Amino acid sequence: MNRIFITGIGTGVGKTVTAACVTAALEADYWKPVQSGMEEGTDTATIQALLAGTTTICHPEAYVLKEPASPHLAARMEHITIDTSRITAQADGITGNRPLIIEGAGGLLVPLNDEMSTLDLIRQLQARVIIVAQNYLGSINHSMLTAKVLQHTGVPVMGWIFTGHHHSNEDDVIRWSGYPSLGRIPQAGEVNSAFVMEQARLLTGPLNASLYDH
Repeated sequence: MNRIFITGIGTGVGKTVTAACVTAALEADYWKPVQSGMEEGTDTATIQALLAGTTTICHPEAYVLKEPASPHLAARMEHITIDTSRITAQADGITGNRPLIIEGAGGLLVPLNDEMSTLDLIRQLQARVIIVAQNYLGSINHSMLTAKVLQHTGVPVMGWIFTGHHHSNEDDVIRWSGYPSLGRIPQAGEVNSAFVMEQARLLTGPLNASLYDH
C-alpha cells in the first residue's frame, strides 16, 4: 500500500485540511494514528464530515488522548504509554490498493513516548512525506529545519503543500530545500466539502505525478 504521511513545520499550519484535500485528490483512505486533544472533536471526525459521500474509509485511531498536548505528555497524563509497534501493527492490518493518507500530530520531532518521535514512526511505517508549511514569522527556519531532518535521515519526500496567504518565502523554501511544490491551499472563510473538492481537483495532477515518480 502507498503510505503518505502528512507532517507540518509546526502546529496549526493546516495539516488536517491538507490531509482532506490530498485524500480526496488521490481517492485515498485516511488514518490519524494518534489524536491528542478532544475539545473540538477529532481530526478523523472532521475528515469524515468533509469527505462525506466519497468512498474514503477513515480508519480508527490507535490512540485518542484528551489533553491538547504533545502525545507523550498527553499519554503520560492518562497513565499510558504510546506503543509504536501497536501503531505499525494496525497499519499492516489496513489492506487494499488505495493510498493511505496518514496525518501526524505536530511536527517531525514531536515525541510519542520517551524514546520515539513522529519521525521514527514515519520510518517504521515506510511512508513518504508531504510537508505542510504556512507563512509566519520564523516559518522559513521551521521549514528548513524540517527539510534538513528529512534529508539527513533519507526519508522520501514528495514535496511541499503551502497553506494560507501566499508569500514569496515559498519560492525560497522550494529552492533551498530542493523539494518541489505540490500546490497550495488558500485561506478560506469557510472550509467545507465544496472547498475541499475544489482544492483536491487542483492538486490531483501534481500529486499523481509525484506519487508515481517514486
